[in-house]
Amino acid sequence: MIRGLYEAHLPVSNLEKSIEFYKGLGLKLAIRYEKIAFFWIVENNSWIGLWESDQGVNTKYHPSLRHIAFKVDFEDLKNAKQWLKERGIDIREEFGFKPTEPILIPDQAHAMVYFHDPDENSLEFICKLPAEPENKPDMYLSEWKKLKGIN
Repeated sequence: MIRGLYEAHLPVSNLEKSIEFYKGLGLKLAIRYEKIAFFWIVENNSWIGLWESDQGVNTKYHPSLRHIAFKVDFEDLKNAKQWLKERGIDIREEFGFKPTEPILIPDQAHAMVYFHDPDENSLEFICKLPAEPENKPDMYLSEWKKLKGIN
């Protein structure tokens, strides 16, 4: 029955500013209304809705609110910090890890970087690791690559 996630939504305070930000991430504007914009994440497959409003933007962040994770390839994740920096976006600290490089969660076999949009909505680039889950503590990607003998 369920075949994936089609849409997610975020509140924004300035739709024009947000449209430029999400275009800068490489997303394609699908539909624009007066106070709403939809961007394709995967064209004709999944999209994100941005809703200009003063409601929601001031809601205190919690992982269950105002967060979207974008799936990326492992090779792209390794370069995500530089890719974002070229667009004027800094990765941010998460789970007590300084924003120096991707974070790895071995028991989920995922790696990720976190950053904010102009309204401090939490955004994430995440990928499945080319490995099985392991019962190890969270670490930086460089630490995991060293353990695995990967350059």
